[in-house]
Amino acid sequence: MKNIAVIAHDKMKPALLEFFRDREKWLLGVNLVATGRTAEYLEQHNMKVKHMSPGKSGGYNEITKMVSKGEVDILIFLIDPDVKQNHHKDIVELIEACNVFNIPWAMNHASADLLIIGHIRKEAAEEARRNYMS
Repeated sequence: MKNIAVIAHDKMKPALLEFFRDREKWLLGVNLVATGRTAEYLEQHNMKVKHMSPGKSGGYNEITKMVSKGEVDILIFLIDPDVKQNHHKDIVELIEACNVFNIPWAMNHASADLLIIGHIRKEAAEEARRNYMS
């Protein structure tokens, strides 16, 4: 697992930070990629993250392109269900790209946990298989 794209609506940013702080060991060697304000929020709390543009200024589209190029392993997008934004179409396109390119995505902590644990276990199994074959 190399790249996790992360996005959180404003109300969800503290929950995203807490999620990652509780799972710091899982993130060793992982690159976080985030839309503008999510990236800024995480950096203010001493987390290293690659900045994309803010969501409404093309950040969702930038991450969608990364998904289509195979540059994202997991998407975590904590959505505030009370927010309806003009750029909602960009969000739908991002989720559709994840589905088309078989990139797992999570919209809450429970599914994010399962995706990350599953990815860690998958990598361990692949490594064991490679070692066994050599």
